[in-house]
Amino acid sequence: MFPIHRPRRLRSHPQLRRMVRENVLTTSDLIYPLFAVPGEAIANEVKSMPGVYQLSVDKIVEEAKEVYDLGIPAIILFGIPEDKDSDATGAWHDCGIVQKATTAVKEAVPDLIVIVDTCLCEYTSHGHCGYLEVGDLTGRVLNDPTLELLKKTAVSQVKAGADIIAPSGMMDGFVQAIRSGLDEAGYQDTPILSYAAKYASAYYGPFRDAADSTPQFGDRRTYQMDSGNSREALREIELDITEGADMLMVKPALSYMDIIWRVKEASNLPVAAYNVSGEYSMVKAAALNGWIDEERVVMETLTGFKRAGADLILTYHAKDAARWLAKLGN
Repeated sequence: MFPIHRPRRLRSHPQLRRMVRENVLTTSDLIYPLFAVPGEAIANEVKSMPGVYQLSVDKIVEEAKEVYDLGIPAIILFGIPEDKDSDATGAWHDCGIVQKATTAVKEAVPDLIVIVDTCLCEYTSHGHCGYLEVGDLTGRVLNDPTLELLKKTAVSQVKAGADIIAPSGMMDGFVQAIRSGLDEAGYQDTPILSYAAKYASAYYGPFRDAADSTPQFGDRRTYQMDSGNSREALREIELDITEGADMLMVKPALSYMDIIWRVKEASNLPVAAYNVSGEYSMVKAAALNGWIDEERVVMETLTGFKRAGADLILTYHAKDAARWLAKLGN
C-alpha cells in the first residue's frame, strides 16, 4: 500500500519549496544594534564580538548610511559615555553620546528609524540600571526614584530625534512613567518598544564588553526575570500593554523561543526578539573555527525567530543577513 499523502511532493524543487514556505525572513524584519563612543574616527572592535565595533559619531553615521543602503529599516543605539556617575547623567543630558549620535544619524539619513535603548546601566558608575541605596552592595535598584531618571532620559532622547524609545531596565511601571513623561513633553506620537520580558541571562556577557556595562558588584537578578519562568513573562507583557507599550520585546531570543511564541499568542502588538551578543558570538566563534556554515546557521536561526512569532529581530548579524537575502532575491 502506497501512502495517499506524500509531503515530499512539495519539497521536490527549490522554487516549489519557496512557493509553499510558511515563514519568510526579509530585511524589513531586521534592526541593527550600534555602540556610540566619544571622539572622532574611532572604530574599536569588541574582542568578544568579532565584526562589532564601538564607534564614534562620525563612524556611526557611516554605518547608518550602509545599513539604510542594505534595506534595513532601523538601528538601535547604545552609548558609552566618557564619564559615569551615580545619577546616570550621560543618559539624560542633552549633550549625551546617544543624543549626539541620534541627531547626527537623523540629519544624515532621515528615513532610517532610530531606536534608542533607554536604560541607565551604561551610564552609572556601579553598572546597575538605576539608583541604589547608599552603601548597598547587593545591586538592588530603587524602583520609583529610577522611574524619574528614565522619564528624563526618554524625553532627552526624543528631543535629539529618536523615533522609538526602548526601555530595557525592567523597572516596575517604567512604561507608564515614560509614556507620561513623553506625553507631558508633547511627544504623544513617539512609540515605546518595551523590553517586556527580559531575562537575567548569561548570554549577555559579550554585550557588557561592548557597552562597558558590567555591574561592579551584585547582579541584576533582582530586576531581570528568572530563566525558569514563562507565566511571569505573560504577566509582564500584560502590565506593559496596560501602561501604554506599542511593541513588546523578548530578550534573549534563542533560548526563549517558547516565550516569543507565548507573547505573540497573548498579544496583538508587534513582537521583537533580541538575538543577543552571546548568541552572536557563539556562531562567530564556531564559524571562525570552520565548525559550521555561518550563513546557513544564521539564516536558519533568524527564520526560527520568525517561525516562533517575532515580527522584528534585533541582531548583530543584520548586515550580513541583508546581503545574503539580497542574493536570494528577498
